[in-house]
Amino acid sequence: MNKEEIVAWLRTTDVEKQEELWKMADEVRRRNLGDDVHLRGLIEISNSCARNCWYCGIRADNAELERYRMPADEILASALEAVSYEYGTIVLQAGEDYGITLEWMEKLIRRIKSETDLAVTLSLGERSEAELAAWRKAGADRYLMRFETSNSELYEKIHPPLPGKGSDRIQLLKRLREIGYEIGSGVMIGIPGQTYEDLANDIELFRTLDLDMIGVGPFIAHSGTPLGSADVCPNAPEGIQVPNTEEMTYKVIALTRLACPLANIPSTTALATLNIKTGRELGLARGANIVMPNMTPRRYRAMYEIYPAKACIDETAADCRACMRGRILTTGRSIGSGRGDSRNKKDKVA
Repeated sequence: MNKEEIVAWLRTTDVEKQEELWKMADEVRRRNLGDDVHLRGLIEISNSCARNCWYCGIRADNAELERYRMPADEILASALEAVSYEYGTIVLQAGEDYGITLEWMEKLIRRIKSETDLAVTLSLGERSEAELAAWRKAGADRYLMRFETSNSELYEKIHPPLPGKGSDRIQLLKRLREIGYEIGSGVMIGIPGQTYEDLANDIELFRTLDLDMIGVGPFIAHSGTPLGSADVCPNAPEGIQVPNTEEMTYKVIALTRLACPLANIPSTTALATLNIKTGRELGLARGANIVMPNMTPRRYRAMYEIYPAKACIDETAADCRACMRGRILTTGRSIGSGRGDSRNKKDKVA
């Protein structure tokens, strides 16, 4: 599947063609990964962030947001709760919080690894090579860092760099692979100024980077951000601007599955935000094989509002577990056991 074919699929409005795409993606998923859906327990450990991305609700300049950083003991307790739910992985996610130091995170990873058999995924933004290497040595298994768009001009416009610090997430993802992590990335769909060709380039870059995990979701700007409150990043010309719709998100999931048949692809909370009733289920039916129930203690959830009206912020970890399991089983799929390591990486080792 070349870029021109990807663009044609992204542009199609033919219902029969779309059904063909859903079926192809589901069959590729089934043939390569089976029917198991793996659950990753998500713990949003801090909403502090040094960055000022133009769409994100936890950006540094949001003075109205109450900030938090979970204590290590509380994070460990959430990890142990994930074990009790038979999850194989936890995802420790935060803003780019430099209050999370090399030593603090290193000690936390070692504690989790000494008390559980969980795979540990980190999603902590752009960190130094020394930090990333130390956390890998401590036992972290995977690292998630979305490049958001392969259009470098658009990326730089909505992701202001830190003073005196450049940003090259593509090269950093390659370095993470060399350090020994399973690597995950992804993009937003429908960023103002994003074209169909941009999005096709994104999908081709997924394949080029040979990603183990790929997360995609609709662009949803927070009202307290430049992109959420003003026309500071105009749309691409009519006919080439990608819409930030539920349907387009399914197309990207499906095309990503066709391009990267062995990758782990989640059906995300953002999909549930657009369609609370069946968003996750439809994502699973169109190429996804992962869901990420939220393990964040309830008192913190509303403070990790990266976009508005985020799904599940009033639920407990137990509520999320019951909901996710029920949703998976209603689709006829099975609950995965174990860590759910990347088939992509396993096949390379073999």
